[in-house]
Amino acid sequence: MRREIVSVINKNLGNAITLIDTISEDTYIDNTVGPYYSSIGSHIRHALDFFDCIINGIQSNNIDLTARKRDEVISTNPEAAKNKIYEIQQQLVSFIGVNTDYLLHVTDNLGAGKETIMYTLESVLAQANTHATHHYAIISYMLQTLGVETVIEGFGYNPSTPVPKREGI
Repeated sequence: MRREIVSVINKNLGNAITLIDTISEDTYIDNTVGPYYSSIGSHIRHALDFFDCIINGIQSNNIDLTARKRDEVISTNPEAAKNKIYEIQQQLVSFIGVNTDYLLHVTDNLGAGKETIMYTLESVLAQANTHATHHYAIISYMLQTLGVETVIEGFGYNPSTPVPKREGI
């Protein structure tokens, strides 16, 4: 697999570590921001669940994105979240030498029940990375609403967003 993909994903996951290191535990677990009343920790956990599904299903060629663990410890314990990120980053590095000239069976619920779609490893990892960025954008909104200022360049912005439009948090 291409080293560049793993590098970009690991950098994006590293932004979550930077975030966790710059906010308080109270901010991490705060669930007072509408409209969803979820916490930053729950968004981090949710994003990590997708990577976990990929890692857990790759050997059997049966990646089920609906089989998320939803580990509440990651939602409520910043150190556990960081440890999970480190674990995922190490696992992704181990994929660098993997032959990716085959298709994977990826199951998801697109709104009408579970469907299995064929993906390359690169494409499902790219989807998980974009999904994480989407949740980072929600986290940015939450931090702004909570009045918490922190600066992580480009956090929550898709790389295709024009640079003058990006402010980060």
